[in-house]
Amino acid sequence: MAFKKEIKYLDKSNINLIITVPKDDVHKQYQDMLSDYIKDIQLPGFRKGKVPKEVFERKYADALKQDALSRIIESTLQEVLQDENLPRNEKPLPYATPELQGEPKFEFEQDLQFSVVYDVLPEVKIGSWKGIKAEYSYAEVEETDIERELEAIRERNAIVMDKDDSAQAAKNDVVTINYLVMEEDGVTESKIKRDDFVFTLGSNTNLYQFDDEITGMKKSETKEFEKKFEEGFFEPSLCGKSRKVRITLTSLKEKKLPDLDDDLAQDVDEKYKTLEDLKNNIKDRLIKNLEKNLRDVKTGELLKIIMENTPVVIPESMIKAEVDGRIRRMAQYYNVDADSMMQIMSLDDKRQNEWRETAVKALHSRLIIETLMEEQKIEATSEDIEKEFESIASANNAEVEEIRKHYNEQALLYLKEDIKEKKITDILLAENTLIPGKKENYLDFMPDNG
Repeated sequence: MAFKKEIKYLDKSNINLIITVPKDDVHKQYQDMLSDYIKDIQLPGFRKGKVPKEVFERKYADALKQDALSRIIESTLQEVLQDENLPRNEKPLPYATPELQGEPKFEFEQDLQFSVVYDVLPEVKIGSWKGIKAEYSYAEVEETDIERELEAIRERNAIVMDKDDSAQAAKNDVVTINYLVMEEDGVTESKIKRDDFVFTLGSNTNLYQFDDEITGMKKSETKEFEKKFEEGFFEPSLCGKSRKVRITLTSLKEKKLPDLDDDLAQDVDEKYKTLEDLKNNIKDRLIKNLEKNLRDVKTGELLKIIMENTPVVIPESMIKAEVDGRIRRMAQYYNVDADSMMQIMSLDDKRQNEWRETAVKALHSRLIIETLMEEQKIEATSEDIEKEFESIASANNAEVEEIRKHYNEQALLYLKEDIKEKKITDILLAENTLIPGKKENYLDFMPDNG
């Protein structure tokens, strides 16, 4: 179809696309549509497919024009926006639906003009990113960190046994409970409930923090109590509120921890002959995790400064998609309904602003990294990919060919992006000066206490 297009760049990283379709093409599209209708239409007094065009047009004139208008707009937009040669800064974001502006006029005597507005990828002009001095916090692997890991191994290798029916729940017992949070009236059952919830009493793995209330309960006992939930609680609907909670203790077990000796090391993996072998392996793993996070921390400090030098206007659709994605991942992690959580979050202005701020920073940082990769012409070569396969295989005690089988086309694209990001991070760290600052303990320093 013949048409002309005009692009107007607006603020907030969106554009106005104006399309003009010549009147001759408009008329042809209309006539083609009309011919298609006539083939199948049947009106009183006429056989199927034999209705005169003039009669059909007279009866449905307005509806036919509106239908033709919709078809022309849809087909023209599809042709423009799906053009492989369309510049990246003119393509709508995947989650930004073009919005029609005004009410286009459909007339046979004049060209058809319509316009749509949609969000596009923001323009990023990188400011100063070399010669930066930044201070970073750090940590070191201490003996206490190794001891903590050993205790965790003892926990995982513990023998779990049922306690006597008359026994009371105590710290370090493994409990199974059914819990239910009541509505504010204290009578109506809410949707916040779960059966067969298993955790170790006093281990801080119970997000609802019912440990103190469960301590002292016996198997099959049910207990109701008032619970005050703190501000910032992960379940938005409970933040800062008091609710009645009903708990039934359905199972009570105790753990017998194994001795910390060579036998334990050999039970963990036959490659360990002594407890010292196991401790050395733990130390190596913690150091590797620490080094990886230290690299992320250094990069993050540099990006904070580069972000100040590189203002970016991020479109609302991009921010919303990022926030929604984070909420859905959190809902999945806590096994709650994502749509309900998003609805609750929309009513919590404070929490909503916090999530928005976090999303904007993450997007800003990501856009800078992607732009730097483009400007520095960073590529992931076949040799880079092969080295990455070898590294993954080595870390997992597997053959390279076995690892390669797991990478389909989509997974390979992600791998290439990871390789490119590592390369640009190497350049960032090499071109700037990082100064050690505050020392933190390992657990505080590592994300998710890794």
